[in-house]
Amino acid sequence: MGTYEIVRGIHIAVGTAALASYWGGALARKGSALHKASGRVFLVSMAVVLAFALPMTVILFRRQGPAIGTFLAYLIVITGTGVWQAWRAVRDKHDFQRYTGPVFRGLAALEVLSGIAVLALGARVGSPLFAGFSLIGILGGASMLRLARRGPSDPRWWLREHLGAMLGNGVATHIAFLAIGLPRLVPQLANPTWTYAAWFGPLALAAVAQVRLRRKYLAPRPGADQSQRSSRTKIEPSSTLSGTLAVGS
Repeated sequence: MGTYEIVRGIHIAVGTAALASYWGGALARKGSALHKASGRVFLVSMAVVLAFALPMTVILFRRQGPAIGTFLAYLIVITGTGVWQAWRAVRDKHDFQRYTGPVFRGLAALEVLSGIAVLALGARVGSPLFAGFSLIGILGGASMLRLARRGPSDPRWWLREHLGAMLGNGVATHIAFLAIGLPRLVPQLANPTWTYAAWFGPLALAAVAQVRLRRKYLAPRPGADQSQRSSRTKIEPSSTLSGTLAVGS
């Protein structure tokens, strides 16, 4: 067994744990001990998945060419940004300036630049998949920079960012399973129809989930004064998911 096979095996095993813990947190009562514990397991698992994805990307860049390697590197950027935001939004919920500091702005710029590169790549190789997913980085990164410049629109900005990031992370996790893992187990699914459904289907479901979560957790609270009500009704999509939903809608 070669290095790539070993790295891929660990990547798959930890990715399976990430998928399981994601649903453990999603189905648990928000703020409960189970929700928090599942969230920690998920974010740690995703960090390990991304760490092992780096050498895999380098190997595939050499084996399958720069197009696949560049796209996979881009996926690491946008997924890593979502994982970082989901973690820091909760840790920095009382300090917006710290949350939107140099790391936040650097990731935002990297998302925009890498998205533009993948858009150009998609146009050059004629790939709708590359071109479509490039908008996640371009629009998502631009939304992050806009958030950092304008400041929070309501006191629950951190919850909006956390929910949006976790939805984006869920999209990444399920795409990995549906588009890459499942066709290996069921070869009949290795066809263009399933491929596009597996890549863009989770985006559409995330759009629906975001609307429901916004209504449940970010809607104006009863008894809030008029000024609070006005600011809270101007809830924008999170900086993480805005680019994702632009592609999926």
